Amino acid sequence: MVAHELSGHLATINWKQLAVALAIPLVGGIGGSLATANQINTWYRGINKPSWTPPNWLFGPVWTALYAMMGLASYLVWRQGGFERQAVPLAVYGVQLVLNLLWTPLFFKAHRLDLASADIAGMLVAIVATICQFRRVIGDLALMLLLPYLAWVSYASALTFWIWRHNPTRPTRVKAY
Repeated sequence: MVAHELSGHLATINWKQLAVALAIPLVGGIGGSLATANQINTWYRGINKPSWTPPNWLFGPVWTALYAMMGLASYLVWRQGGFERQAVPLAVYGVQLVLNLLWTPLFFKAHRLDLASADIAGMLVAIVATICQFRRVIGDLALMLLLPYLAWVSYASALTFWIWRHNPTRPTRVKAY
């Protein structure tokens, strides 16, 4: 049933709009990764982490898939009238995306585990709101495309909170670019 819904939504694709919708979260995520990559082998390696921390190599493929699914979901909502008709769902999506993109520099660059924890808690609320808003527009496709994201961010939240509670927060001065 969901596959049939997806094929119906993708019957006529505007490839340029789809590319933009995919690029927004992907470029944001890649940019954050590149800006903080050196922290993985330095600061992150040295902090206390729980035994259930995933291997570092897993983050890239998981986030790439999640960002692509987010972008596809936003495209499918956009197709139903753009900002004129879908202002609220797309604005809620924008809020969760901003919170998502803020988490990486807060955690890895500024080492503000407290602020990263607050950010990811807000992100969880915003993801649930996005799923609810998108489901009104594209039905169960919103669940199929965004529940994996909610599950991963729930796990990442537990990881973030654990790391915050088991490591002293020593903010690092962030260089302005």
